[in-house]
Amino acid sequence: MEYEFILRIFVASLLGGIIGLEREYRAKEAGFRTHFLVALGSAVFMIVSAYGFGEVTMDGMTSRWDVSRVAAQVVSGIGFIGAGTIIFRKQENMVSGLTTAAGLWVTAAIGLACGGGMYVLAIAASILVLVGLEAFNFFLHKMDKHRKEQ
Repeated sequence: MEYEFILRIFVASLLGGIIGLEREYRAKEAGFRTHFLVALGSAVFMIVSAYGFGEVTMDGMTSRWDVSRVAAQVVSGIGFIGAGTIIFRKQENMVSGLTTAAGLWVTAAIGLACGGGMYVLAIAASILVLVGLEAFNFFLHKMDKHRKEQ
């Protein structure tokens, strides 16, 4: 079972790192290392949550802990980290960092999916993230080019 856990955190780290490389290439606030660590940490939290506590005997009764509790706290924790990347620039009346925060949020979800052994879901989500980021960048570039021509 330990090798399966290692595979899960390896895949999570790889997928998070790939998303982070795209963000690094675009010179965004959170790049390779941040996304790598968020995915890795989320996967480890999921594995520990699902397998780390096992069955517990209390008052002569054996019960199983709710494995979704740790995963839910990962979502809250990532919200805190993401909030730190969002900046409001009063002079420009502009908010920046929302895409970075959302990227960290979805990277955490991908890490949780890998930690739960849902590799196909995690890979599909990673591909969609990359397509979404690149498509967004492509359309912004086209819009800027069109605006400059006018």
